[in-house]
Amino acid sequence: MISMHPIPTAPLRRGLLAVLLSALCGLTLAQEQPQLDLPRTTLKAGMHLIQAQVASTHPQRAIGLMHRRDMPANEGMLFVFEQAAVQCFWMKNTLLPLTAAFVEDDGTIVNLADMQPLSLDSHCSTRPVRYVLEMHQGWFARRGIQPGFRLGGPPFGGR
Repeated sequence: MISMHPIPTAPLRRGLLAVLLSALCGLTLAQEQPQLDLPRTTLKAGMHLIQAQVASTHPQRAIGLMHRRDMPANEGMLFVFEQAAVQCFWMKNTLLPLTAAFVEDDGTIVNLADMQPLSLDSHCSTRPVRYVLEMHQGWFARRGIQPGFRLGGPPFGGR
């Protein structure tokens, strides 16, 4: 026998709505905080060492360096993608001026793009890459590093 008791739909809907709004607010607050607990790797740019945080999952890449107010001089973020593709970046919610180096599997820089804080302008690799290294704007230029330069480190075969 099936019970025919009415389901209290209005209170149920209000409760569900409250839970959903709470979850969305928590997600928004989490996205407004810089991510500081990513794995790290050391990269080499000639005689220069880079301490790079590694963003290798979609959520990590989506947040990237957003909401950071500062970053040490020789630190950056290495974005690692599953497969080579034309990668495009913007600076939504990113407070620091950055230069993106679009990097092939062997560590060769394909192209560099200076990016302005809080801009929605898109900056893309000129050909498919799996890696993008973001550093303080001007870091590469001050060291004479240009497209064709080869970075070293574990992601690029250990060099």
